[in-house]
Amino acid sequence: MRWVRFVGFKMLRLLSLLAGVSVVSFILMQFSPVDPVEAYIGGDMIRVSAEQRSLIEDRWGLNDSPVERLLTWGQALVQGDLGTSMIYRQPVADIIQERFMNSVALMAVAWALSGLIGFGLGVVAGMKRDSRLDRLICWYCYTLASTPVFWIALLLLMVFGVWLGWLPIGLGVPAGMAADQVTWGDRAMHMILPALTLSLTGVAAIALHTRQKLVDVLDSDYILFARARGERGVQLFRRHGFRHVVLPALTLQFASFSELFGGAVLAEQVFSYPGLGQATVQAGLRGDVPLLLGLVLCSAIFVFTGNMLADILYRIIDPRMKEEAIG
Repeated sequence: MRWVRFVGFKMLRLLSLLAGVSVVSFILMQFSPVDPVEAYIGGDMIRVSAEQRSLIEDRWGLNDSPVERLLTWGQALVQGDLGTSMIYRQPVADIIQERFMNSVALMAVAWALSGLIGFGLGVVAGMKRDSRLDRLICWYCYTLASTPVFWIALLLLMVFGVWLGWLPIGLGVPAGMAADQVTWGDRAMHMILPALTLSLTGVAAIALHTRQKLVDVLDSDYILFARARGERGVQLFRRHGFRHVVLPALTLQFASFSELFGGAVLAEQVFSYPGLGQATVQAGLRGDVPLLLGLVLCSAIFVFTGNMLADILYRIIDPRMKEEAIG
């Protein structure tokens, strides 16, 4: 019953979160200086008469009050309709479905790489505390933590895409190639630079947290007793350190979904990668309210799922919280 209440409470929080972010996002879009009609028409704006502009506003409901538009959108959402994008002229659900797998594949690769590399660097730094290697790893992590994602993306693009020419400079597939001719290898090659950008920026938090947690463990009394019995190096970490640092690292990794999605928005824009991040930027810059609200809901569910998985994982692995959850 505790697990049922736990899941039910999480679902209520998710519903309230979706309602809150939808209202806040809609209100912020009302203060945007972007003219949605001009963004919809594009370069032909100077040839559009006042009557045609009025018809376009009626078509998209722009003449209605903000409250009426929000209620209309909410009623359609309850029926499973996210609306139609103004800039892509397609249903929002179709756009999200088309781009979702691209973003998920990109973020999954970056998430796995950042977790493995960050955990490894944190363990090495903790075991070699106060050494030159430890200071080098800490300097590397602090540098990454203070570097903007888009700057790292531009740097990798110039080095590996322009100067060395080893990797494609952008897009998700080769330009000009028919869809039936694109192979998984082509998609993987175009994913390397965006995934490398996201993984590099996600390493710092995991590495520094793991290092500090391992340092605290190594300073404990039972580690002193283990050293007195002759345990050293890998044996000491495997028998006493690993179990204490892996759970916090996993929890922090699952809780980093929000930073991962935020970094993906910038990385996808730099590399013109056809994912949800690039669509979010386009929707915001061109005042596409239906698309932006749909993407906001998708990102909120994505981040909430990561936090919920971290909470569930902690309750399953940690015996104390497991007894609390089911006892």
